[in-house]
Amino acid sequence: MEILIIVLLALIATETSYLAYKSLPKEKIEKQSLLIDTSVLIDGRILPIARSGLITAPMIVPRSVIRELQYMADKADHEKRERARAGLDMIEQLKRVEHVTINTVDDHSAETGVDERLIELAKRYGARLCTVDYNLNKSARAQNVTVVNINELAHALRIVHLPGESVTLKLVQAGQEARQAVGYLDDGTMVVVDDSKNLIGQTVEAEVTRVLQTSAGKMMFARRNGATNEKQQPARKPKNNAKTSRSPKHRRTAEDSLIELANE
Repeated sequence: MEILIIVLLALIATETSYLAYKSLPKEKIEKQSLLIDTSVLIDGRILPIARSGLITAPMIVPRSVIRELQYMADKADHEKRERARAGLDMIEQLKRVEHVTINTVDDHSAETGVDERLIELAKRYGARLCTVDYNLNKSARAQNVTVVNINELAHALRIVHLPGESVTLKLVQAGQEARQAVGYLDDGTMVVVDDSKNLIGQTVEAEVTRVLQTSAGKMMFARRNGATNEKQQPARKPKNNAKTSRSPKHRRTAEDSLIELANE
C-alpha cells in the first residue's frame, strides 16, 4: 500500500513539473535581455542601432508581438497593413545582423494583452523593455521596469549647436513673424531663420543666434549668412497723442512665436 502511495505521489509530482515547464517560455530569457515590442519593430530604427554594435544584450520577441503584427497585417487598413508587414520583415533583418542575438519566446498571452504580458515578462526575468510606445513606456516605468526608449536615445544623440555656429538646412515654410522662414535639421530640430521668407524651398546657410529648450523640444533661431540686417519699417506715427504704442510687456517676442509654431 505504501509503495502504491509513493508511486502515485511520484506521478503527481512528475505531472506538476511537466505542467510548470509547459507554462514557461521554451527559450530562456536572460537577465538584462531586451524585450522588443510591436512599436519598435514597426518603427524600424532598431535595425541601424543593432548594426552599429551598440546592442550587446540578447533581443527577445515574444510570440504575442508576432501575433499582433500578423493580425494587423491581415485585418487593419492599408497603411497599418504595410507597417505591420514591415515589422514582420524587421525580425528577419535583425536575424541577419552579425553579433546580434534575437530569439522568439512563447509567452502564452491568450488571457492578457500584449503590453501587460511584456511587462510581466520583464518583471519576472529582470529583462528590459524596448519600446517607443508612450503609454507602455509610462506604465512600465510605473511598475519599476527598466525601459529602453529609442526616442530618448535619438534625442540624446542630437548634435548640440551653439550660438555662432553655421548650419545648412532647407527652408520649408513661413514663420510666425514677418520675413521668417522655418527649416529642420537632419535630427528634426526646428530652426527659424530671419529675413528668409522669400527663400522658402531653397537650401541656405545660417548662423545660429539662439538655442531654446522648451516642452516641445530643442529649437533654434538663426540669421542667414550674407543677409543684411534690414529692419522693419517704423510704424506710422499716431494722428494724436491720446493713444501711445503698446507697452513692452504686451509685445510678442520671437521666442513666443517659435514656441507657438512648434506646438501646432
